[in-house]
Amino acid sequence: MPEVRIVRKWVDDPEQYRIERALEHGYYTQARRAILEADPDDLIKQVADAGLRGRGGAGAPCGMKWGFMPKEPTPARPNYLICNCDESEPGTYNNRELIEHDPHQLLDGMIIAAKAIRIHTMFIYCRGEFRFGYERLEQAIQEAYGRNFLGKGIFGSDYDLELILHRGAGAYICGEETALMDSLEGKRGHPRAKPPFPANAGLYGMPTTINNVETLCNLPHIMEHGVEWYRAMGTERSTGTKIFSVSGHVKKPANYEIIMGTPLRELVYDIAGGIRDGHELKAVIPGGSSMPMLPAEIALECNMDFEDLQAHGTLLGSGGFMVFDDSTDIVQVCQIIARFYKNESCGKCVPCRIGTDWIYRILTRIVDGRGRTEDLDALRSACISLGGERMMDSRSFCPLGDAAAWPIIWGGMKHFLPEFEYWIEHGKSPVGREPGFPAALSN
Repeated sequence: MPEVRIVRKWVDDPEQYRIERALEHGYYTQARRAILEADPDDLIKQVADAGLRGRGGAGAPCGMKWGFMPKEPTPARPNYLICNCDESEPGTYNNRELIEHDPHQLLDGMIIAAKAIRIHTMFIYCRGEFRFGYERLEQAIQEAYGRNFLGKGIFGSDYDLELILHRGAGAYICGEETALMDSLEGKRGHPRAKPPFPANAGLYGMPTTINNVETLCNLPHIMEHGVEWYRAMGTERSTGTKIFSVSGHVKKPANYEIIMGTPLRELVYDIAGGIRDGHELKAVIPGGSSMPMLPAEIALECNMDFEDLQAHGTLLGSGGFMVFDDSTDIVQVCQIIARFYKNESCGKCVPCRIGTDWIYRILTRIVDGRGRTEDLDALRSACISLGGERMMDSRSFCPLGDAAAWPIIWGGMKHFLPEFEYWIEHGKSPVGREPGFPAALSN
């Protein structure tokens, strides 16, 4: 099955970032219709019936999430919408492509969402490193204001809608929705306790919905073509398409938009061109570095949707699809992942602050050739404990603790334990890598 372009349809057009080209391609037609004609509850029902789920990682049903928002906001207690554009998950770059090459699609979707959940002030929280994408968004927002698609009385109606673009400062933790809201409020980006949930007490204590870029970009297409069209793609519970950022040891690494439920084998071998010559597939991380990796024999049985990947022991996540061939040292991959989460932990809670550091220290000792047999139990203990109680996994204030533990305990050690044991016994890599060499980044 080839790539199916819906959200990515115009990303290769070099003029698509300009509002004139966006209008030529029909943009803002559905936003106009939503503002002038649509009932908010009908929009929510349409999105719920379409089965759209969040594309940022958790996969929450979008219509259900919107349904938690108050239906009668007041000037003293308004509803807010935040677009989470803080795409920082290693291996993921689909949001970046959309804002750099097709920013008006996002604004189109945000206006529709605003009408559905009765929003008059919206925010985009953009990753600090996305300098070019930030500038493209800034230009697109100015163009939309110039056409009266944003601002006072948009599309000639009595509906006012403001949009504020905020640039982050490079913290991975701010991709977590409550830490993002703290950052928007001018505080240090730390996750909040739940409950209360954002739909009740979010930004500035007001009801808030947070959706990511790809999720919002789906809205104009659902509204234009209808529920049945959207549900015809994908599976019963994973509808529509998903953009996967394919990287690693494939011949054609790139973003690809595919129908949910497409076999993983097709994505690797037919769409991404297969494994580089002279090598074979060894492992896949399907949803960004925080998701457990799968060995080739399991991965090639999977379909690319929420339910099937979960049934095989991993998650779809953000769509950061990383491919490793038989030259890869899995222990060193785990060390690189552990280093990232150690550096990015905000330090708010003990399991994550201490656990990420210990995981990295133990893995570093192993790949330095000083590993000990008891290091394997120490790794298990840091992630889940020997008695089965939760330690980092499900014990941290936010999912970063899970993200640090899952790739190690449910990915590397579950499926590639002999490589850990080889390192400890021989003090060297089972695939011939030198200690400290970044195998996951090699060619």
